[in-house]
Amino acid sequence: MRILVAALVAGGAISSWLGSAGMPSAGAISPCAELGGTLDSGQCHVHSSNASYTLDMRFPVDYPDQATLTEYLVQNRDGFLTVAKSPGSRDMPYEMDATSEQHRSGQAPKGTQSVVLKIFQDLGGPQPSTWYQSFNYDLATRKPITFETLFAPNSKPLEAIFPVVQRDLERQTGVPAILISSGSGMDPAHYQNFAITNDEVIFYFAPGELLPMSSGATSVKVPRTALPPLAL
Repeated sequence: MRILVAALVAGGAISSWLGSAGMPSAGAISPCAELGGTLDSGQCHVHSSNASYTLDMRFPVDYPDQATLTEYLVQNRDGFLTVAKSPGSRDMPYEMDATSEQHRSGQAPKGTQSVVLKIFQDLGGPQPSTWYQSFNYDLATRKPITFETLFAPNSKPLEAIFPVVQRDLERQTGVPAILISSGSGMDPAHYQNFAITNDEVIFYFAPGELLPMSSGATSVKVPRTALPPLAL
C-alpha cells in the first residue's frame, strides 16, 4: 500500500532551503544535504539501512520546482520510516526504493522539463507496491503542467490516447486489449503520470491500474502526431 504520511520533518527540510520568494536562501543547505544524501553524477543519492529496513532514493536536483519534488519524497520517506520503525515489524527488512527518469522538450529557456519517480515499497503485506509520480514544468510560463492543462480545453485527448494505449499494452504484455475497459481507459485519473518529449508523451501505469497486477508496471509512448496539439 502507498504510505503518504504528513511529513514529520518536511517543514524543516523545505523551509530552511527556500527563501520567501521560493528560491534558495543565502547559506541554506540543499535539499539533498537535508535528506542526508550525496550528489552522484548530478543526482542526489539517499541511502539508509539497518536490521529493520533499507531505504534507497535517487532523484535529480535541477528540477525547476525542486521543493515540490523533494517534499513528495520527504513525505514518503517519513511515512515509510514510521512503519519500519514501529514495534512489531517483521523480521525481514522493509524496503523502499525510489528511482527517477528525466525528459525535456523544446529549447531552454522555453520548453518543458519532466521528472518521473518510480517508487517500490515492501511493507510486509501480501505483495510489494510499485507506483509512479510525475512532475512536469512549463519553463516559459514557470508553472507546473498537469494532464488537465496539457491539452487545449474541449480537445478530448483520451479519444486519441486510449486506442494507442490499448494496442501498445497488448503488444507489451500479451493481455488482450479488450480487457482494458473503456470505462477505465477513458478515465483521466489513470493518465496523471506522464512525461513530455519532443516526439512523444509517455504515460506511466502502476500495476493493476489498467491491467491485472501480474502485468506489472507499464508505460506507453504516444506520438505527439497522434495527439491533439499540446497547450504549451
